[in-house]
Amino acid sequence: MDLYDIEVTTIDGRSKTLAGYRGKVLLIVNVASKCGFTSQYEGLEALYRRHKGRGLVVLGFPCDQFGNQEPGDEAEIRKFCSTTYGVTFPMFAKIEVNGPNTHPLYQHLKSARPGLLGSEAIKWNFTKFLVGRDGTVLERYAPKETPEKIGEDLAPLLD
Repeated sequence: MDLYDIEVTTIDGRSKTLAGYRGKVLLIVNVASKCGFTSQYEGLEALYRRHKGRGLVVLGFPCDQFGNQEPGDEAEIRKFCSTTYGVTFPMFAKIEVNGPNTHPLYQHLKSARPGLLGSEAIKWNFTKFLVGRDGTVLERYAPKETPEKIGEDLAPLLD
C-alpha cells in the first residue's frame, strides 16, 4: 500500500487520504494530552512554523493506548492543543497504534521502520516517524527524542 492512499480522519471528522501531503516532508507523531512528553507539542509546533514554508508538515495522531493519557474526545483534544500549545499543524482523530485495531497508517510506518531489535510495537506516546518527500519512511524516533533534536535531521530534506 502506498502511504498516500491511506485514509485518515481529521480531528473535525472529515475523511481523506494522505495524498494532499505528497511532495512534503512529514513528521508523523502519536500524541497525548496527559503524558510526560506532552510539552513536546511546543517543539513540534515550533518546527512546523519554522519549516512549513520549506515543505515540512507535522501530523498529530492522538492515541489513548498508553496509560489512558488521551482520555478526551476530539473536540477536547483540539481545544487543549490550540489553547495550551497554539497548535496549528494538522491533527487527526484518535487512533490505535498497536494491537489488532492498529490504524493502517501505523501498520505502514511500523513495518517500514521497526524499532529497537526489530520490534514494530510503538512503546509510548510521542514516537515520531520522518517521511521523505517521496513517501519513504526515513527514520523512527523514540519519544525521548525531542523535536529540537529531530530538527537537525531536517535540513538536507528541506533544501
